[in-house]
Amino acid sequence: MSTSSLGYRLSATTGIHRGDRAYQQDQVQILPHARVPGCLMGVLADGMGGKSGGRKAADQVILTAQQLFERYSPTRDDPAEALKQLVLEAHLMIKLTAITSEEEPHSTVAAFIISPNRDCELIHAGDSRIYHFRGAEMVSRTIDHSYVQRLVDEGQITEEEANSHPQSNLLTGCLGTHQDPPLTHRRISDLEVGDALLACSDGLWHYFTPREIGAIVHALPPREASEMLVNKARQRARGGGDNLSLALVRFDPLD
Repeated sequence: MSTSSLGYRLSATTGIHRGDRAYQQDQVQILPHARVPGCLMGVLADGMGGKSGGRKAADQVILTAQQLFERYSPTRDDPAEALKQLVLEAHLMIKLTAITSEEEPHSTVAAFIISPNRDCELIHAGDSRIYHFRGAEMVSRTIDHSYVQRLVDEGQITEEEANSHPQSNLLTGCLGTHQDPPLTHRRISDLEVGDALLACSDGLWHYFTPREIGAIVHALPPREASEMLVNKARQRARGGGDNLSLALVRFDPLD
């Protein structure tokens, strides 16, 4: 991506692996803006339901994102509103596909829009996460819409215990269910050279501490960092790994 006129460049990559599952139900994409340098959307979806239901749900999230971002104008449109529209439209489309099939397709979503002014708006539903790193240090991450996160928030279990909890896959909010999806969004202002944004599904983050992810994302170029994260997650899954996916964007200095 050419952003030389902005004084930095955006280095971006995606990674995806089926894990040890029979079907790939994750989908991920980074969409550079067709007309505006320094503007892009990252979107990730972890589908659930039936043999192909989850994949259909994840595909619907990506398709909705593509259609919205084609029409998106950074100078005219509000990125927060665009992301809310993505969640609501994808939710509705997934529910409509459920009517015509016997499966119950659901999906998480983790999406962000980076603007040329180095602001980032993000939104998520479910347990796919978005991390913000400054160098190797985690600045923030999204908080999962899940049963175990609720237990952590209430002080009943620790973050470490949540990872191995038998009900760690129970979500309290996602797309395609009967209830409205959560619209949890946030703005990160003034991203700096050396900052990185990582969206990833639970099939990836489950196997790492934030410190480990930050070290890898900081030390390696995005493509190599993506490969290392996927390979390490696969090793640590020991033959029992879920689908996994990631979208990584880093603000790099101009060479």
